Amino acid sequence: MFTTRPELAGTFGMVASTHWLASAAGMATLEAGGNAFDAAVAAGLTLQVVEPHLNGPGGEVPILFARSPRAATGAGVPVVLSGQGVAPAGATIDAFGDLGLDLIPGTGLLAATVPGALGAWLTLLRDHGTLPLGAVLRFAIEYAEHGHPVHPRVAATVASVSEHFRTHWPTSAATWLAPDGAPPTAGRLFRNPVLASTYRRLLDAARGPSREAQIDAALASWYTGFVAEAIDEFSRSPVMDDSGRPHRGFLTGEDLASWAPRYEPPVTLDWQGWTLAKAGPWSQGPALLQALAMLDGHPAAGAGAGYASGTADADLVHASVEAVKLAMADREAWYGDMAEVPVDDLLSTSYTEQRRALISDRASTELRPGSPGGRPPRLPRFVTEGGRASAGPVAGVGEPTVDTRGTTRGDTCHVDVVDRWGNLVSATPSGGWLQSSPVIPSLGFALGTRAQMFWLEPGLPNSLQPGKRPRTTLTPSLALRGGVPTLAFGTPGGDQQEQWQLCFWLAHVLGGLDLQAAIDAPAWHTTAFPSSFVPREMTPDEVVVESRIGEETIAELRRRGHAVTVSDPWSLGRLSAVSVDPETGLLRAGANPRGMQGYAVGR
Repeated sequence: MFTTRPELAGTFGMVASTHWLASAAGMATLEAGGNAFDAAVAAGLTLQVVEPHLNGPGGEVPILFARSPRAATGAGVPVVLSGQGVAPAGATIDAFGDLGLDLIPGTGLLAATVPGALGAWLTLLRDHGTLPLGAVLRFAIEYAEHGHPVHPRVAATVASVSEHFRTHWPTSAATWLAPDGAPPTAGRLFRNPVLASTYRRLLDAARGPSREAQIDAALASWYTGFVAEAIDEFSRSPVMDDSGRPHRGFLTGEDLASWAPRYEPPVTLDWQGWTLAKAGPWSQGPALLQALAMLDGHPAAGAGAGYASGTADADLVHASVEAVKLAMADREAWYGDMAEVPVDDLLSTSYTEQRRALISDRASTELRPGSPGGRPPRLPRFVTEGGRASAGPVAGVGEPTVDTRGTTRGDTCHVDVVDRWGNLVSATPSGGWLQSSPVIPSLGFALGTRAQMFWLEPGLPNSLQPGKRPRTTLTPSLALRGGVPTLAFGTPGGDQQEQWQLCFWLAHVLGGLDLQAAIDAPAWHTTAFPSSFVPREMTPDEVVVESRIGEETIAELRRRGHAVTVSDPWSLGRLSAVSVDPETGLLRAGANPRGMQGYAVGR
């Protein structure tokens, strides 16, 4: 079977990410004696520099990992490290009401949560890595200080918002535009010396009697020192957002000082000899588990089903789309950063059977949340009343991802690492996009806008509340086989992340395709549920497929009532994956060819 590149295999280490420079930084860290945690941090910090339209220091990252089965402590147990920051103390529903807003703007300062990415990366390094901060931060410093070749998507993103920068966000114009107002040129070196200085100040602060104490000192400089002070000051000045009016932010230095990343157990599902682990319902992670649970036992998803020709057949695509619709309807009604989310009921055998029975031979056009444990679902009024928000006059608004036609606008990053000891890491950094919030001039990066995912309606699982995490779309994956950590994978893509991971999972586990072939296999997704991003749109009957899925499958999906949008042949999904064979120790990796920037490296 043709693949765009070989599945890598070796015994020393594997790194796969959405940018070749990040993958190379991770591999260099392994070669320098680091473990998978060191390498993941090096890659993650590098991504902040080379994919600034997809993530930044002001963003967030959920991390799923498992220590080697031979580790002295925590051996083989999957763990979530939540680097998703929370809503500021001043960000209340009433405060937004006083501003005359019924949705949180998708750009500007109002949607900022506490920047969690840096805290999570350094916490992972401190607790599970082996190298000092300088050994993993040096790549990000080098690329920010001396330059890196600008990817065409970065140049295009800056060009698309350059007028807005010049008119409304002068600090972003000073960072991203030339003196004559021109955006950076693809392939030319681009430098961000202010960001390099921020990283250097962080490194200078890393002083202490031990490696761990040094990292703690760096964390303190970020969350209570010069970074927190700069964020506090910058948030006080109003900037234009997509409401069409300038607003100051709610985020303060006190919000940063009171936050820290936290370790949590994942939510898991046993599936045909595998155990798949995801972050909890503050993410959309359990939706993939719900969809898979519905497919388990469905005739379309039997062993080897649908992949005789190396691509999924219409039966499997239809069943998976309908399962996703049901899972995402439950996401809207039940998921949020709350202890009361009925995760066990949502994944229970009895509830799954009820939901599976709703999958018919025809496409559903209804948003159908269920009633786990007999409790009635509650959807936001914005959804039930058919609300649609205006995107406003400001560029950079909306879901920063691959659109429904497959056109890349930028989105998120992903990195997976496995080392020779069997440590596994999967992480999906995002937020702090250059196009969505103005650059803080003394720091060289922008704040995130993740709070736009909250609803400004009280009483919902995902209602805005100070100190609460927005229900994020970021969702890395880690899988065990026979109870042993075996596979780490993930993708950017906003609301499509679980769907494209479902495509990969079905191709790899059901179809028996290797990692690279499963990544290369034609992908699909549906938009038949509310977007997590402003302007919160949905298309009840739409299914988007890559044209390579075949005319016969496309015709059959249309016959079943799907409104099929045929996208370009290589346009959906940006998967990467690594794995380890527990018996032989053989390591494998694959990365996404779409967009021509993801790479896997290893030996």
